[in-house]
Amino acid sequence: MLRAFFVHLSENRSLRNFAEQSSVGRRVSGRFVAGTDISDAVRTTQAVNRGGMSVTIDNLGENVTNPDEARHSAQLYHQIIDAITANHLDANISLKLTHMGLDVDENLARELVGRLVSKAASLSPPGFVRVDMEGSPYTQRTLDFVRELHRMPGNGNSVGTVIQAYLQRSQKDVEQLLAERIRIRLCKGAYKEPAEIAFTAKREVDASYIKLMKTLMKSGIYHGLATHDEHIIREAEAFAMREKLAPETFEFQMLYGIRRDLQQELVRKGWRVRIYVPFGTEWYPYFMRRLGERPANVLFLARHMLRA
Repeated sequence: MLRAFFVHLSENRSLRNFAEQSSVGRRVSGRFVAGTDISDAVRTTQAVNRGGMSVTIDNLGENVTNPDEARHSAQLYHQIIDAITANHLDANISLKLTHMGLDVDENLARELVGRLVSKAASLSPPGFVRVDMEGSPYTQRTLDFVRELHRMPGNGNSVGTVIQAYLQRSQKDVEQLLAERIRIRLCKGAYKEPAEIAFTAKREVDASYIKLMKTLMKSGIYHGLATHDEHIIREAEAFAMREKLAPETFEFQMLYGIRRDLQQELVRKGWRVRIYVPFGTEWYPYFMRRLGERPANVLFLARHMLRA
C-alpha cells in the first residue's frame, strides 16, 4: 500500500513541478540525491570512495521529448566520464534509454549511447556503462539494445544492464544474458506492474531474487546484487562462503543515503560494495520511489523535517 501510494505521487506532475522548484524540496531530497550538478556528484563520489566503496553515477531523468534534450543528456554523461577520469574516481555510469531519446528517435538513442559506451571502453582501465531498466513496456527493447551494444567490437566488458526480480520473465532473461556473458545488476524492481506479469507478494519477489542471485553468483561473470534487504544479503554472504566464491567475483550495490550502517559493515567484512549516486534537477520521481520502498525512509524524512 505504501509503495503504491508513493509510486502514484511520483507520477503527479503538479507535485513534481512544485517539489523540483522548491528550496525545501531540494533540501529534504539531499539524503538520497547528491545534488543538482556534476561537481556535487564528484564530491559525493570522493566521499564514498574514501569509505572504501565504488560508485555508479546517474544523471536523473527519463522520457525526454525531443532530440535536443536527448543530446543534452548524453553530453552531460560525456562530462561525467571526463570528471571520473580527471578526478581518478572509482566510479562508472548508469543511464536510462528514455533519457537518451529512445521514445523520440531510437536510432539517435543508439548513436548517443553507443558513443558513451565506446568512450568508456577506450579508457585505461576500461570504464563501464550500466543501462538501467525502466517499466515493463521497455524491458525487451532495453535488453535488445544492450545485446546490440555488447556485440560491437571492443564493448564486451563495458556495457551491462539490469534485471528486475519481480518480473516473471526474469529467469529466462537472465539465462539469455548469461549465454552472451553480459553483466547484470539484479534488483527487486521499483515500478508498479500488473499481476499478470509480475510477482506481487514479497515472499514471491524475495524467492525470485534469491534464485536469480545464486545463478548470477555461480556464473563466473562479474555481477551486482542491488538490495538493502538484510535477509537477502546474509543469504548471499552464506552462499558465497559455501561455494567458496572470492569477494572480487561480485559486488553488493546499494543506494546513496540508505542503510549506510549496512554498507559500512559489508566493507569491513571485505565484500565489494558499489553505491548508486544520483544527481540532477529531475530528482522527484526517483525520490518518491525511494520513499515508497521502505517505511524507514519516510520516518527518516519526517524526523529530518521536524528538526529543520
